[in-house]
Amino acid sequence: MGFKSKIIALAVLSVILIAVFMTISANGNWEYILPRRGFRVLAIVITGAAIAFSTVIFQTITNNRILTPSIIGLDSLYLLLQTFMIFAFGSIGFTLIHPYVNFLLSVTLMVVFAGVLYKLLFKREGQNIYLLLLIGLVFGTLFSSLSTFMQVLIDPNEFMTVQDRMFASFNNVNTDLLGISIVLILLLSLYFYRFIKYLDVISLGREQAINLGVDYDYVVKRLLFIVAILVSIATALVGPITFLGLLVANVAHEFMKTYQHKYLITAAIFISIIALVGGQLIVERVFTFSTTLSVIVNFIGGVYFLYLLLKESKKW
Repeated sequence: MGFKSKIIALAVLSVILIAVFMTISANGNWEYILPRRGFRVLAIVITGAAIAFSTVIFQTITNNRILTPSIIGLDSLYLLLQTFMIFAFGSIGFTLIHPYVNFLLSVTLMVVFAGVLYKLLFKREGQNIYLLLLIGLVFGTLFSSLSTFMQVLIDPNEFMTVQDRMFASFNNVNTDLLGISIVLILLLSLYFYRFIKYLDVISLGREQAINLGVDYDYVVKRLLFIVAILVSIATALVGPITFLGLLVANVAHEFMKTYQHKYLITAAIFISIIALVGGQLIVERVFTFSTTLSVIVNFIGGVYFLYLLLKESKKW
């Protein structure tokens, strides 16, 4: 099966799953069911595309398939911001904050944090990208510790509001944020188009890319900003899903078996949509909302992460 045939197969499977999700148990209540489920599907597609897109780019830059953008602490920073707002204003004051303000503040803070890290990394020549990951990991641990400290201090009833933010959920997506998310992702995609030709070369490594004429630091810095914004949008829209990117990016590599990123990114996006729509169907029809989609994805992704670690250790 060729690359295009595989992409078409994934696209068809995505459409079938979306059609099942939209129509199952509708019982003729189309005017109520279709808009409600349609917004949820749109949120799933946006989130899945952003996470898959960013993870494939990030793994190519780091030349490591067991890393995800969340390792630099963006998820922990998002949770810290949400916890701080509830700690400072209370759950009632938090609900009065306009969704646009919360969304833009979350995205801006995460992008600024990523920008500071990248500035430190690329300030001097010869800095290793793993230094960025190490610093990000330290800050991520710090943000998680501060969040936990504030969660201990707040009222137990207000902690329930924090807990809602700790896990990604597609059941109560704020539809007002879908429009701005789509616009941002489309603008990023247009900006990214000029850099896609470099990814196949960057996957060979820093030295080889430089030898082949790529302005490595310039390109990687801009790709990392794209990654930061994509992760920020997905996280601010529905919440953190730590292992989704790891799962879909590696499945895309195994399924496509190619180095060409135009196929890898497209396949990862469709696989992400399949995983999220299929997972949401399982949450609603099998578990009857007794768990959340992020718990299922993180469990499967965590197991797959351990498998990848064991696989890599055998190679060593």
